[in-house]
Amino acid sequence: MDTEMKCNMSNMWNPKMPEGMDLEITHHPLSMKRVVNLIIAMERLKGSKSGPQLSTEFRDESLLNIIMESLVEERAVFECFSAPKVEYSRTEEGQYSVTDTEKRSLVLVPDSMELHAVMLQEGTKNCKVHLNMSTYVHTAPSVDAKTVALGIKDTNLYLSCHKDGDEPTLHLEPVDDKENLSTISPDSDMVRFLFYKQDTSLNVSTLVSVPFNNWYISTALEDSNPLAMCLEDDERFRTFNIHAMSKTPKMECRSVSADEV
Repeated sequence: MDTEMKCNMSNMWNPKMPEGMDLEITHHPLSMKRVVNLIIAMERLKGSKSGPQLSTEFRDESLLNIIMESLVEERAVFECFSAPKVEYSRTEEGQYSVTDTEKRSLVLVPDSMELHAVMLQEGTKNCKVHLNMSTYVHTAPSVDAKTVALGIKDTNLYLSCHKDGDEPTLHLEPVDDKENLSTISPDSDMVRFLFYKQDTSLNVSTLVSVPFNNWYISTALEDSNPLAMCLEDDERFRTFNIHAMSKTPKMECRSVSADEV
């Protein structure tokens, strides 16, 4: 019976198959070798429809190409890189004289730990506060401004901005180890000491909190009031005249009480 079926199938397919090829149908499990033979036969059958019959010679290279075309899938490979560590790094420090737009100087009131904007007289000008301004570089700058930290000259006090209630407020804080400010991570609480110095004209700048970047250091309309944070629409002075100082001998200054300012 098997022989008869084989002969009948041969007679049916012979006109379309290359010479020396035959097709056998069996119900027995196929080995890998027989599967490969079947693939070869089918490839030759496809080739015989549109051109001359393929040669019976079939090289290993041809078989490899058929298998690779059937089994190999193309995969896109994406290179992953870890994001660089983002931080503020201190680069330099200088001493600066600071006044507001009303030409008022900054004076430290020790009892209240506040800076006041005061119109000083000739006899008290030596009490004017000067600032040590440290400049920082940022690996991923987000605004067109310098990042700075503001310390009071000859002290360990630095200006900071953080929330003391519902709104950001300005503070004076002691920093015992200045090296703690050498590098600052944006997700650390030390970022409260950083401000954006945005120049609006020559030697005229605004000072904006880095963690609260729509809040400005400002002075009141009235004389002898403390510096504070404000929004752009608040009725306060938000610009400062900031000039680099040449190194001069330290001058003595008597303490200024809150009543005097």
